[in-house]
Amino acid sequence: MTTTLGDRPKTPWHLWVIGIVSLLWNFGGVYSYTMTELGSLEGMGFSAEELEYFYGFPAWAVATWALGVWGCFFGSALLLLRSKWAVWLFGISIIGLLGTTYYQHVHSELPASMQTTGQYLFALAIWVITFGLLFYASRMTRAGVLR
Repeated sequence: MTTTLGDRPKTPWHLWVIGIVSLLWNFGGVYSYTMTELGSLEGMGFSAEELEYFYGFPAWAVATWALGVWGCFFGSALLLLRSKWAVWLFGISIIGLLGTTYYQHVHSELPASMQTTGQYLFALAIWVITFGLLFYASRMTRAGVLR
């Protein structure tokens, strides 16, 4: 990695790509969370059973969902700002993701319409991306790019 000012590493091009793409990706989670909490999912193609499921989350599951989506969103923003605090926020988002996953796949019963291969693959993609962002931010911190 080349340097510009003394021993401070130059920001690699991939940080901008990963930061922007992850910020856009995480905006989807923030949007979903916000629309659910505002009670604004009607008219978005969900069945009555699915709406009842989403609106029936207990407070602890809503709280873990908030940690997951907001932690990852702000982690991506801090990645773009080259702050090492991005690592902490991605870690917090994994804690939130753990709680949300537990609620959705262990503690409650998903509506039959949501028990599809696509839904499970999407959940797996969320895990892979979140751990990938944590790993990436950790590497950029060790490299001195994030301070």
